Amino acid sequence: MTPLELLALIAVFAIVRVAISIRPAVPVAAGDGEPRSVPSARTVLREYLDAFIVAGLVALFLITFVVRTFFIPSGSMEPTLQVHDVLLVNEFEYRFSKPHESDIVVFPPPIPSSNDFIKRTIGLPGDQIRVHGGVVYRNGVAMSEPYIEDRPTYELEIRNYGVYIDGSPLDPAFANVPPRQKWSAPDRIPDGCYLMFGDNRNNSQDSHVWGFAQTSGTFQAGQRKGEKASFTGHAFLLFWPLNRIRILR
Repeated sequence: MTPLELLALIAVFAIVRVAISIRPAVPVAAGDGEPRSVPSARTVLREYLDAFIVAGLVALFLITFVVRTFFIPSGSMEPTLQVHDVLLVNEFEYRFSKPHESDIVVFPPPIPSSNDFIKRTIGLPGDQIRVHGGVVYRNGVAMSEPYIEDRPTYELEIRNYGVYIDGSPLDPAFANVPPRQKWSAPDRIPDGCYLMFGDNRNNSQDSHVWGFAQTSGTFQAGQRKGEKASFTGHAFLLFWPLNRIRILR
């Protein structure tokens, strides 16, 4: 359930709560001849609605600012995450700290999409990244990646102020590759930009297709240039199905 859907549900409960509170409860006889105020069905319903409204407001705060569920729609993160897995995403963490290498992150991609993407952080701002012979090299050191499905079959290199795939640069008209003045060095990831890969390297629409993700500001190039960029949060717990519950690393 999205925050907007939850807010709509809370509004419905609130309207019903107001509607049944317009008339006061009528005292009725308790059976011994003395009129006493006995809780009516209307009173009980009001109490339940009050509880639902409070619980809904707490849940709305949590999913807006603290934690949210995320449903896996595709196989791009296999074998780590399977289709239909449900995760908890910490929306609070990146408000006060930066993403780390290998974090599993939910974020709006720099290409048109109605849904957030989920990928693994491979390259941080200032990093040199190269994919060669199926191995990812970060700052000249081969990364240990026991979580991937298969080694990537493509070559990737950050150089000459661009992201080169199999020797050809990604087109800034379609991929989020910032203009030259935004780079601090021709072979290092620009500030605020991150290289994101799916664990299913050869079946993932990720940075080797659409360039860099960004934690803030607006996308600097590509199909969503000028639109708001952000990281939704850090996926930290797989909690459904029950036989796959575990902390994500």
